[in-house]
Amino acid sequence: MADSPPERANAGRQADEAADADAALRERAVETRLIHAGRVIDLRIDTVELADGERRQREIVEHPGAVAIVALDGNDVLLVRQYRHAAGRALLEIPAGTRDRRPDGALEPPAETASRELAEETGHGAARWRHLGTFWTAPGFATEAMDLYLASELTPVPAVGPAGDERLTLVRMPWRRAVELCESGAIADAKSIVGLFWLARLVDRGER
Repeated sequence: MADSPPERANAGRQADEAADADAALRERAVETRLIHAGRVIDLRIDTVELADGERRQREIVEHPGAVAIVALDGNDVLLVRQYRHAAGRALLEIPAGTRDRRPDGALEPPAETASRELAEETGHGAARWRHLGTFWTAPGFATEAMDLYLASELTPVPAVGPAGDERLTLVRMPWRRAVELCESGAIADAKSIVGLFWLARLVDRGER
């Protein structure tokens, strides 16, 4: 059913009020300095001007964006275990990966990245895909936005293997057990916690 005129008017007022509230929070970049250009990420320092005219510096990690996949096979989820140097330990995670940049400079669509990463990291394809949402992984300093997908009706695909610098172990377990590991802290990777809790919510609502 379409919104009535009063409802549309109220929604418009709320949007205007939110925009006014954000005006005092906005920061305008007045200078950008590239510090490091890497294989995947760049590091820059932005000088920003606050709403009151004061200027500050922000250290920003530029990232092309990534995807994460909750791979559901019946009542099991497919996870990967890999060593994360920044964390100093091996972590149990849902499959994920960075969006590739094409020869013309354009980024591959997130759905294409998701299909590729699922095959590379788990050796499976999916007949059903559902985009669950998009979230910022570390908005305080990084531009990385991550698209989260639910993949189901899985089937094995010809072995592709992960990227050359990745060493992964495939782990299969009941999805409810994976959620328990999130709650106990045994799964400590943020995107995996988000994805698995999202799955549990879908099941609770009968939307799996």
